[in-house]
Amino acid sequence: MALTNFILTVAGVTAVVLLLRSDVKQSATIFRRNVRHIRNWLEEESASAAKEMEKAKRRYLEGYPKGGQALDLFHAQATAHG
Repeated sequence: MALTNFILTVAGVTAVVLLLRSDVKQSATIFRRNVRHIRNWLEEESASAAKEMEKAKRRYLEGYPKGGQALDLFHAQATAHG
Protein backbone atom coordinates (compact mmCIF):
# COMPACT_ATOMS: atom_id res chain seq x y z
CA MET A 1 0.00 0.00 0.00
CA ALA A 2 2.80 2.41 0.91
CA LEU A 3 4.63 1.60 -2.30
CA THR A 4 1.47 2.28 -4.34
CA ASN A 5 0.95 5.63 -2.59
CA PHE A 6 4.57 6.53 -3.24
CA ILE A 7 4.33 5.62 -6.94
CA LEU A 8 1.07 7.59 -7.34
CA THR A 9 2.62 10.60 -5.57
CA VAL A 10 5.70 10.50 -7.80
CA ALA A 11 3.51 10.18 -10.91
CA GLY A 12 1.33 13.10 -9.78
CA VAL A 13 4.29 15.33 -8.97
CA THR A 14 5.92 14.44 -12.29
CA ALA A 15 2.73 15.28 -14.19
CA VAL A 16 2.44 18.64 -12.42
CA VAL A 17 6.10 19.44 -13.12
CA LEU A 18 5.71 18.58 -16.81
CA LEU A 19 2.55 20.70 -17.12
CA LEU A 20 4.16 23.65 -15.35
CA ARG A 21 7.28 23.33 -17.48
CA SER A 22 5.32 23.52 -20.72
CA ASP A 23 3.25 26.41 -19.31
CA VAL A 24 6.42 28.31 -18.40
CA LYS A 25 7.86 27.72 -21.87
CA GLN A 26 4.66 28.95 -23.50
CA SER A 27 4.54 32.02 -21.24
CA ALA A 28 8.18 32.81 -22.00
CA THR A 29 7.49 32.57 -25.73
CA ILE A 30 4.52 34.93 -25.47
CA PHE A 31 6.56 37.32 -23.32
CA ARG A 32 9.40 37.39 -25.88
CA ARG A 33 6.91 38.04 -28.68
CA ASN A 34 5.33 40.90 -26.71
CA VAL A 35 8.73 42.43 -25.98
CA ARG A 36 9.57 42.28 -29.68
CA HIS A 37 6.31 44.07 -30.56
CA ILE A 38 6.88 46.74 -27.92
CA ARG A 39 10.45 47.29 -29.13
CA ASN A 40 9.18 47.73 -32.71
CA TRP A 41 6.53 50.20 -31.55
CA LEU A 42 9.12 52.21 -29.62
CA GLU A 43 11.47 52.30 -32.61
CA GLU A 44 8.64 53.44 -34.90
CA GLU A 45 7.57 56.16 -32.46
CA SER A 46 11.16 57.28 -32.00
CA ALA A 47 11.65 57.59 -35.75
CA SER A 48 8.33 59.42 -36.07
CA ALA A 49 9.28 61.83 -33.27
CA ALA A 50 12.64 62.53 -34.91
CA LYS A 51 10.90 63.35 -38.21
CA GLU A 52 8.46 65.66 -36.42
CA MET A 53 11.32 67.42 -34.63
CA GLU A 54 13.04 68.02 -37.97
CA LYS A 55 9.82 69.43 -39.44
CA ALA A 56 9.30 71.67 -36.40
CA LYS A 57 12.91 72.85 -36.55
CA ARG A 58 12.54 73.71 -40.24
CA ARG A 59 9.29 75.60 -39.59
CA TYR A 60 10.92 77.44 -36.68
CA LEU A 61 13.98 78.38 -38.71
CA GLU A 62 11.82 79.54 -41.61
CA GLY A 63 10.10 81.93 -39.21
CA TYR A 64 13.33 83.83 -38.50
CA PRO A 65 13.66 87.36 -39.95
CA LYS A 66 15.75 87.89 -43.05
CA GLY A 67 19.48 88.09 -42.56
CA GLY A 68 19.62 85.06 -40.29
CA GLN A 69 19.03 87.00 -37.05
CA ALA A 70 17.29 84.91 -34.43
CA LEU A 71 14.46 86.37 -32.39
CA ASP A 72 15.65 86.75 -28.81
CA LEU A 73 12.40 87.24 -26.94
CA PHE A 74 14.01 87.16 -23.50
CA HIS A 75 16.50 89.87 -24.45
CA ALA A 76 13.77 91.95 -26.10
CA GLN A 77 11.62 91.78 -22.95
CA ALA A 78 14.54 92.56 -20.63
CA THR A 79 15.54 95.68 -22.58
CA ALA A 80 11.93 96.86 -22.84
CA HIS A 81 11.46 96.78 -19.06
CA GLY A 82 14.60 98.56 -18.14
